[in-house]
Amino acid sequence: MIFRTFLFFLGLLFFLVIYLLIYAFIIPRPLDTTDPSIFLNDGKTIDYCKLPKLDGTGKLADEIPKAYTPGCGFTEIPMPILSECTEPLAKGVVDIRGLWQKVSGRNGHLERIEQCGNRVVITVEHVIHDFRLDGTLKNGARDVGVVCNNFSSAIHVEDEVMIFRLFNLFDTVSRKMDGEEMIFTFIDGTETRTERICKYPSN
Repeated sequence: MIFRTFLFFLGLLFFLVIYLLIYAFIIPRPLDTTDPSIFLNDGKTIDYCKLPKLDGTGKLADEIPKAYTPGCGFTEIPMPILSECTEPLAKGVVDIRGLWQKVSGRNGHLERIEQCGNRVVITVEHVIHDFRLDGTLKNGARDVGVVCNNFSSAIHVEDEVMIFRLFNLFDTVSRKMDGEEMIFTFIDGTETRTERICKYPSN
């Protein structure tokens, strides 16, 4: 009986691994709806201390096409995706917009966060994460991994913490505000404290 149970779970694990490998490297990515104009200019030239006013006078989040990472990762910083969106943040969503640079923690951490409505776009490490904070894979981040693999995350907010759940199965990373700093926590528990800066570093 114990041996049968062991074989069952071993088979289940094998099936899961095969499925994830197929998803990661064989299943085609979604239709790319990224506005190509975001790659026509250098996103490093923007002053990210001048954030859009979310007063409802401009576009809604739904009116801006979802952005995806080009190929296996971009080589030049794209322009902001949600620059024309002024939809007020959804209830319970904390404003963490801006350009964030490491103060302590993971070396070289630098990310740009855009928000409007319940939509968030995080541009970090050559990847664009564009998603809704509704806890679903359908509206989550369809991303590109370090070996050009596909993976998906569902993202939700819990007690003012933005939580990424890989394949909506387990938590991987989180982001939250702590005073004027933003804390990025990796799956291994490593915390990276970041501070807002106005411009991308020259290097």
